[in-house]
Amino acid sequence: MIIACLDLEGVLVPEIWIGVAERTGIEELRLTTRDVPDYDELMTRRLGILERHDLGIGDIQEVIAGLAPLEGAADFLEGLRSQMQVVILSDTFYQFAKPLMKQLGWPTLFCHDLEIRESDGRIVAYHLRQQDPKRKAVHGFRELNFQTIAAGDSYNDTSMLAEADAGILFRPPDNVVKEFPQYPVCRTYGELRAAFDRACEEIAGSG
Repeated sequence: MIIACLDLEGVLVPEIWIGVAERTGIEELRLTTRDVPDYDELMTRRLGILERHDLGIGDIQEVIAGLAPLEGAADFLEGLRSQMQVVILSDTFYQFAKPLMKQLGWPTLFCHDLEIRESDGRIVAYHLRQQDPKRKAVHGFRELNFQTIAAGDSYNDTSMLAEADAGILFRPPDNVVKEFPQYPVCRTYGELRAAFDRACEEIAGSG
C-alpha cells in the first residue's frame, strides 16, 4: 500500500502569506519557505509583522476566504485519491486551512495550530505539531509498513522527500532545484501524475 504525501501551499493552493502581502501591501510577508529555510525564523518574523501592523486572525481569514485551489489541483487530487491513500502534510495552520480543505473535498490534513487571543483576535503564538513534522510523518508511515511518495516545492519539504521511497519537486524555485538536483521536477499536474505513476512502478519493481 502506497501513501502519497503532498505539501499544500504551492502544490495544491496558493501561498496564503503571499495573498496576505498582496492584500495589505506588506512586502515582507511575501517571504515563504522558498526563501527562508528555517520555519521558526520565518514564523517569528511573520508574527512580529502582524503585531506591528495591527493585523489579526480575522484579517488573514478574510484573505483566505477569497482564495481557491490552483487550477487543476482538485482534479489531480481526486484522481490520485482513486489510486492510493493521500495525506496533506503542511506547515500551515488549521485556523487557515479549513475553507481550502472544503474546496478540495476534505482530504486528510496534518498541520499546526495558532494561539489566538479571544479579546482582539491577535495571533500571539504558534504551536508546531513537532519539529520536522513532515519527515517524521513519512517515517511513521514507513514504520507502519506503508510505502510513500512525497511531493513538495520548498526547502521545508526536502526532508520528507528524502525520507520517502520517492520524492518529487512540484513547481519549485530555481534555488531549490539547484540545491536538490536528485529529485525530478514537475511543472504541470499532468507531469506530476506521470511522476507518481513512474514512482509506483519503480516501487513495485523493487518489492
